[in-house]
Amino acid sequence: MTSLDKPTSDTDTSHTDRSHPTAREAAAAKAVTEAALSEAFGGVRGMVETVLPGLLFVTMFTINKDLHTAAIAALVVSLLMVGVRLVRKDTVKHAFSGVFGVAFGVAFAMMTGNAKDFYLPGMIYTLGLALAYIVTTIAGVPLIGLILGPVFKENLSWRTRNPGRKAAYAKASWAWGLILLAKCAILFPLYWWADTTQLGWVLVALKIPPFLLAVYLTWLFLAKAPPPIDVFAEMEAQEQAEKDRKARAARPGGHEG
Repeated sequence: MTSLDKPTSDTDTSHTDRSHPTAREAAAAKAVTEAALSEAFGGVRGMVETVLPGLLFVTMFTINKDLHTAAIAALVVSLLMVGVRLVRKDTVKHAFSGVFGVAFGVAFAMMTGNAKDFYLPGMIYTLGLALAYIVTTIAGVPLIGLILGPVFKENLSWRTRNPGRKAAYAKASWAWGLILLAKCAILFPLYWWADTTQLGWVLVALKIPPFLLAVYLTWLFLAKAPPPIDVFAEMEAQEQAEKDRKARAARPGGHEG
């Protein structure tokens, strides 16, 4: 156990025993969970940045059947979205992930000369992510907990100190894994049987709905789970207590007690 997930005498019981939070705690948990999910997955703006490059690619390729023009347009719009975030001094992690995804797709399609290969790296990534959700959950460290733990300031404390929350993370990870596998079960056959425009429009159509379903189920499971343990607040409290103890000991006639 690390210092971020080991139990402490004054906090462990309060979080592990209360598997049924009060109404006030439930309402607060829902609000905190909504904010955390928006931060982790980018919210509406993140969804737009995810969909727009692929939508532009398939639209332009449908119109003129020119791989190079469509690929360059998708890459340029991805870079522009990163530039806008940099100018506004917003977080760029979601936009950068989009740029890398588009860049891999462009490079792969250019190398093979097959426009359908623009989508292949993203499809392989989706399959790998689905398997990661499932395998990590079976291993007892559900991936969604690893992603959201730092956002909730609980890090890995849910693994050993908050079993109700660990169970919620496991359910959410199963949801993500199975939803993404279902998406792959649709897309990979289309990669072999459909043409570029058919595959592209289906892929664009499947960008948002499965994502929203997975996010909604995650919110549902976590909103009903025990609240997260703020390990950073605990560490700060311990540091402050240690400073106070040393200050008392340093006073004339002071002693530790």
